[in-house]
Amino acid sequence: MLKVDLHLHTDDDPLDSMPHDGYALVDRAAALGFDAVAITLHDRQHEDARLTAYARERGILLIRGVERTIRRRHVLLLNFDASAAHGVRSLDDLASLRRTGNGLVIAPHPFFPDRSCLRSALDAHAGVFDAVEWSYFWARGVNFNKPALRWARAHGKPVVGNSDLHDLRQLGRTYSLVDAPRDVDAIVDAIRAGRLHLVTSPAPAFELASVFGRMCLRPNKPASRAGMAVSSGEAIQTL
Repeated sequence: MLKVDLHLHTDDDPLDSMPHDGYALVDRAAALGFDAVAITLHDRQHEDARLTAYARERGILLIRGVERTIRRRHVLLLNFDASAAHGVRSLDDLASLRRTGNGLVIAPHPFFPDRSCLRSALDAHAGVFDAVEWSYFWARGVNFNKPALRWARAHGKPVVGNSDLHDLRQLGRTYSLVDAPRDVDAIVDAIRAGRLHLVTSPAPAFELASVFGRMCLRPNKPASRAGMAVSSGEAIQTL
């Protein structure tokens, strides 16, 4: 089983400011025993051959991906060609994108109370999504991931555990164990077939408040840069 997280941001993100770069992220992932991760910047696919090689040297498979904003809704696109992924202009276009290669279309944090979340649009376009996300952002008594779990079960979709990482402290609380060899296409195939387990534990209240606080206090990148875009205590849930 491979330890995998498919929703991570770094300071290369065109939209959000982050305190860590890709190298610090890879070092942290290696220290926590991850086998594969995806850097999913907002509206720009991360392309850095040096970082990919750095990750490989540390036993980390770096999967290409992007968190696209499509009609104001966020969608994770993994293992697609960058030009094809950035060419998507509507949720209807995702059907054509899926025919261009062996990629995954994942609904990130779909029922969280934010206007960037898919919510009812997920029902309207259920067929183009390969999986839905269970996000790090939950605590005992407050969990917006539960509707995603119910939706996934009702529609026969796998649930992928991701951190939606904006702070390195998030890494390792929520992730996926994927039954696949260490190969990108094999990981994609296994997730689509549901050969994975969600591993998640609630974020401690102080940590969650601190992560949220830093996200709120850290200013977004200037619009000009954003325009560049064309363990211990773990609870394993078997879905």
